This record gives sequence, structure tokens and C-alpha cells, in this order.
Amino acid sequence: MGSQSKLQNKDDSTSLKRIKMYHLSASGKWESHGIGHVSVDYAEGSKEQALFVFDEDDEELLLEHPISLEDIYHVQDRTIISWQDPDFLTEIALSFQEMTDCSYIWLHIHNVQGNVHFGSPASKVLRMPTVELSNLHGILKIVECGTTQVAKLLLQDQDFFKKLVALFRICEDSDNGERLLLIFKIVRGIISLNNSSIFERIFGDDLILDIIGCLENCPNAPKRNHRKFLTEDVVFREAIPIKNAPALSKIHQNYRLNYIKDVIFPNILEDEIVASINSIIHSNNAAIISFVKDDSNLIKELFARLKALTTSVNSKKILWQFLHEFCVLSKTLKWASQLQFLRDLANEGIFDIIADVLRNDDQNLVSIGTGILNILCELDQNILVSHITRPEVDLLGILVKNILKDFGDNMQFQFVEIIQSLLDTTIPGPKEKVTEIFYEKHLSQLIDAIASSCPPNNGGKIKCKSMSVDVLLRICDLLGFCVQHHPYRIKCYLPLNNTIAKVLNLTRRRDKCLVVAGIRFMRTLVAHSDEYLVDHIVTDNLFSPIVEVFVANGYRYNLLHSTVLELFEYIKKENMKLLLRYVVDTFWDQLFKFEKFPSISELKVAYDKLLEGAGTSTTTTTTTTTTTTTNTTSMEEVEDEDKDHFSEGSAEDNSASVCLTSAAHPGDSEPSISDQGLSSNPSIRSGTLVDYDDDDENYEPSPTEMSETEEKKLASPCKRKLVSMEEPELKRFQPVPNKSLGNDDEWKCSTANSDESKKKELECQRDLSRDVDMEDQQSSNEMVSTTSLVDRPEGF
Repeated sequence: MGSQSKLQNKDDSTSLKRIKMYHLSASGKWESHGIGHVSVDYAEGSKEQALFVFDEDDEELLLEHPISLEDIYHVQDRTIISWQDPDFLTEIALSFQEMTDCSYIWLHIHNVQGNVHFGSPASKVLRMPTVELSNLHGILKIVECGTTQVAKLLLQDQDFFKKLVALFRICEDSDNGERLLLIFKIVRGIISLNNSSIFERIFGDDLILDIIGCLENCPNAPKRNHRKFLTEDVVFREAIPIKNAPALSKIHQNYRLNYIKDVIFPNILEDEIVASINSIIHSNNAAIISFVKDDSNLIKELFARLKALTTSVNSKKILWQFLHEFCVLSKTLKWASQLQFLRDLANEGIFDIIADVLRNDDQNLVSIGTGILNILCELDQNILVSHITRPEVDLLGILVKNILKDFGDNMQFQFVEIIQSLLDTTIPGPKEKVTEIFYEKHLSQLIDAIASSCPPNNGGKIKCKSMSVDVLLRICDLLGFCVQHHPYRIKCYLPLNNTIAKVLNLTRRRDKCLVVAGIRFMRTLVAHSDEYLVDHIVTDNLFSPIVEVFVANGYRYNLLHSTVLELFEYIKKENMKLLLRYVVDTFWDQLFKFEKFPSISELKVAYDKLLEGAGTSTTTTTTTTTTTTTNTTSMEEVEDEDKDHFSEGSAEDNSASVCLTSAAHPGDSEPSISDQGLSSNPSIRSGTLVDYDDDDENYEPSPTEMSETEEKKLASPCKRKLVSMEEPELKRFQPVPNKSLGNDDEWKCSTANSDESKKKELECQRDLSRDVDMEDQQSSNEMVSTTSLVDRPEGF
């Protein structure tokens, strides 16, 4: 009957708690009895209370245990209650799903043992025994309840912790190990309560060392004298004497709290307790920095010692460490206080001192100076920018030079990060002057470092400068950042200084990560989609080293392989017509063997579709022109007029007509300017959108292959070839013969020739337009002039 009455209350969450029941077997192993629910209630026909455990599935009674008044119950990890059961003659353990449920049942057991009878949770009463040696067991049981009511009991007695510490000293003097263990468990339980008011008391200057002494008696760790270490072995060094007593007290408290967290209880304390301790440390840091910041004499003395020539190197290291920690702690201040703090340091000349430190060869000092500069840069960049733009300051140049030094420990990343923050146009501030200084004075140093660290293109044995891989990678990252954030400046800088070719020299390094870095730089340029840069890439044939390393890599599936394929995929996806033609026309003989890769095959398909679309457009234009001209006047008359007109032109007009006129037969005409450019590089295909058979000098068409109209067209010396609207664009960006990357003299010469050719083509276009206008005036009013639609290409 009693068990049935307990089952009626099973849905009551306040009485039944979910547990897993174990018993200790004869072999010393814990064996499970299943999952169930436990509650505390009166036993049937008795005034004694008992623990009832019911099976979760079939609601069978698994355990009925009268609560003993003897001290047989133990709590472990605030989730397990165990005892030696006299009925089963073995040890029983209840593992609770929730810590609150464990505390709830443990409180019931404690109240039963204290002869406190209650009918509901609201009537529970706890009484803290007096702090005496004989009551240590009772105090431990109450503390292990782990409830907020226990914390209130501890705080009600103002002298509780002092009395407990006094008992600890008595037991320590008498070397009473059993009672020292009880005190250890009591103190550990008090810390587990995670109450900020309790922490404020026990971690004060008057109690914290004794509390640490109580924790020296941990049964699961070797005994260590923590107090001796903290008071005798640890030496407190003051870089600058701090005369503020509260600040000194909080400095010592922070160190001891970190010692408790990291040494006494490493990886043992719960996350909530660690968070509470960290909160105290954070609050102390804010108070310390406020005290020190307001002490103007301390800051002046600090900078005076740093600037003094008589200060030893070791003393300066200590001062720099103090200043670094000082700057780190300043992050705990409010934003307005942080800005004022930075202004005060700037007025004392902190940036000049940082510059001196960064010139040092000591890696530790440079690391400290870089860390301070990074913190100040995060606070307010405008103050740093205003300092850098002063004519006599070379802090930016020092940062660039340090990038080229191999300090290790990822120092280059910090230098690059500071420079990027100063050049980042997305962050508000007067960055234009700093950007100008960087491009005019310092960027060339980084480019030359890349060029000098790569082997020559001709495979010679010229000794290269030793440059670490990490340094070169950071330079590539910085160049990519400049491409993304300074599109106008980088567009003007890269072609004039042959920078792209120098960066692509990395493809000749053995380190694959550097090869990939060079290709990714090109990928960043391509994504920029600037017409001027694309023109420069095609004209200087800058994809050649990329294709070479891709072909040399073969079918190995690695990061280099994926990076090149992704580059081709992007060109195809974004339909970059000029680069698409350039890649296929120039490198297909090398890429066709990789056609099994989708990125390569789809690139060729996109190229063929581009040619088909251009060919259809050219055919439609040709048909319309021929039909309209036939309906208004005879073809022979137009040819005669053209012949007479061109015979009167100047020599310049004759040369211009050569540029845009197709010959009657391959052997009867002089090669055009664009043909000469193509003939210089045999790997590049014809620039026309339609493949004509007359490219072969020995080709002679049979009479059956040519109609009478076509013969007349070819026989006419003044008939201009029909060209596509897009053909002049291709001729304009024909690649020059492949040259040694990085040769500035050859590059300048080819650039000058290219500019001269562009000027001549523009003059040809103007002369041709003038000729067409004269023909229109001489023609009949009924004649619809379509010559301009055919002969005037767009894109110039």
C-alpha cells in the first residue's frame, strides 16, 4: 500500500528526482540497477522517513531505505549520494541527473538526521552548528548541501571564516590529519557555493593565505606548501614604485587568485566558479589601471627612465614589460578613458620610444614594442597616423624593414597587420597621406625582396638572397590587400614597375606554398576585373609562368593544381572574353592534354561558343551590307570610286589602309601591322574571329571554290575586309613574344612600341572615317551607305 501511494505522486517534480542506481559488487565494481526516480517520504506504518526508488519503465519499487541517523551518507561531485546499506550488506550509490536534485535529497537526509520534520519544501530549516572541532562533521554536511540557503547561513555569522581559520591553525599545530581533511572539504565546499560575497571575504588580504593553507591537505594530490611558495619563493618586482596601497593589494590578490585557479585546482573547478574568479580579477585590473593612470608622477618617471641613456638594458626590458602590461590593462577602462590614456602616452613620446625599440635586434624587445604599438593602433589610429605623416618620422619604414627580417614567432604577421590597419580605407581616418608614403617609399622594397629571392628565368646559378618562406608569404598577403583596397593606385603602380612579373617569379621557387601564393596574387588581380590591368596581363603574356608550373605539375592533385583550375574556372564563369581568348589561343597546345578536367574542357567550350557567336554576328552584317549595296548601285562603280579616291591619298593614308584592308591574294599584299605582331609569336593564333584559309602562302583556291562575285571582291584592290566589331579589341591586346620576367628594359621597350602602334591605329580609324564621309557625299541620295557599319570597328 505504501508503494502505491508513492506512485500516485510520481508526476510531482518536487518529490521524484531522476537517478541511476548502483551497488558495489563483491569484485569491487559498480553494477547498475537501472534508471528510476527517488523520493523521500514516510514508510508505511511508521513515523520514520525513507528513500523510495521506483523503476522508470515499469514503476517497480527498486529500493526502500529508511534514512539512518548514523553518519553513513556521502556526497561526491554534488551529483552522487552513496552509503553502506545494512540490509544489502553492500554500498549503494544514487547518481542524479541534476545537481539541484542531489542537493534536494541531501537536504532531506540532513534534516531527518537533525530530527527536523517537515511536510513541504517551504518548511525546511537549516541551523549552522557552532564552529568547534566537535562540530566539523555537521558543518561539512550543511556545506555539502550546496544551496543558496547555506550561503546565507555562512554570511550571517560575520566571524565564521575567522573561526574556521583558527580551527585550522589549531589542527595544523597538533598535526591532526583527520580534522585537517575535514576542514579541506569544508573550504572546498564553500568555494563550490560560487558566491561572490563569500569570495570577497575569504580572498581578502587577512584570510587568503590561511584559506590556501586549508587547501594544502588535498587527499588526491601530493602535499605542497603553497604558502611558503607565495610568501618566500615569489618575488614581487616593481619596475616603478607604486605608492598606492589599494592598487598594491589588488595586484597581490590577482596573483593569488590565478594561483588557486591554475595550480591548486587545475582543470577541476567548474566553469561557473572559474568565471566568477576571472570576474574578480577583471574588476581588480580596472581598479589598478585607474590608480596608476591618475598618478602623473609615475608615468613621467617611467618615460624618463626609458629615455635615459644611463638606464641599463635589463632595466629597460623590465620597464618595457611594465608598459606593455600597463597598455593591456588599459583595455578594461571605458572608451573615453582609453582615448585619454592614449593621448597622455602620445604626449610623453611613446611612439618615438617604440621606434627605437623596433630598431633593436633583441627579439623579445621587438615583440614587446610591436605588441604595444598594436594595442595603441586598436585604440585610436588617427593619433598614430598623425605621428607617421610627420616628415622627420620613419616609423612606417621601420615596420617595412622588420617585415624583411626573420624574427620568427610569427612576428611578420604582426608587422603586416599594423601596416594593413594603417592602409585600410574602410576604417575612417585620414589615411591618404600614409598610403602615399607607403607607395612612394616602401612598397618597392617588398617587391625587390621577392625578385631577389627567386632564381633567374634562364636557369642560371646566380645566388639568391636568403629570405624565409614566412616573410615572402606575408609580403604576398600585403600585396593582395593593396589590390583590394587601393584599386586606382595599384592599377597605376603595377604596370609601371613590372610588379606582376616580379611576383610571379615565385613560381620558380621550390616551395609549393610560394608558388601558390604567386598564383593567388594573379587570381586577386583577375577578380579585380580592371580593363587596364587585364590589358597589361595579356600584352606581357603574364599567364605564361602559371601555365608552365601547371603543366610541370602534371596530374598530381595538390593545392597548386586546384588553385590554377580555380583561376581558369573564374575566367570562364565571369565570361572574361579577352582573358578567355588569350588563354586558349596562347596555351591550348599545352593545356589540351588536361582536357579531362572539367575546368579545362569547359574553358574550351566557352571559347568555342564565343567564336561561334562572333562569327554569326559577322555573317549577318556581311549579308546586310551586300544586299543593300546591290539594290542602289553596282558593285563595280563603288570599287572604281574607291580606287580613284585612294589613289589621291597621301602616303600616310596608304599605310593606314594597309592596317584594315585584306589583300586579294596572300602573296600580293604587304603584311598588316597586326599580322606582324602575330607573326612574332608563333604560339599565338590568328586574331580574326573567322579562320581564313589564305593564311597558307602556298594555298591556291580552285575555280570551283570561288564565285564570280567573290573573284571581283578579291580582284578589287580597294575593297576592305569585313571585320567583326570585337576584332580590333583582340588586335589591340595581342601578346608580345614571351620575354624574361623581371627585365625592365625590355618591358619598357615593348610598352613604347605598343603605344606607338595604338596611335597609328587611331590615325587609321580617323582617316578611314573621313574617306567614308566623302564617299557618302558622292553617292546617290537613294543609296543607303552601309560601309561605315562594316568598316568602322568599335572599341577604339
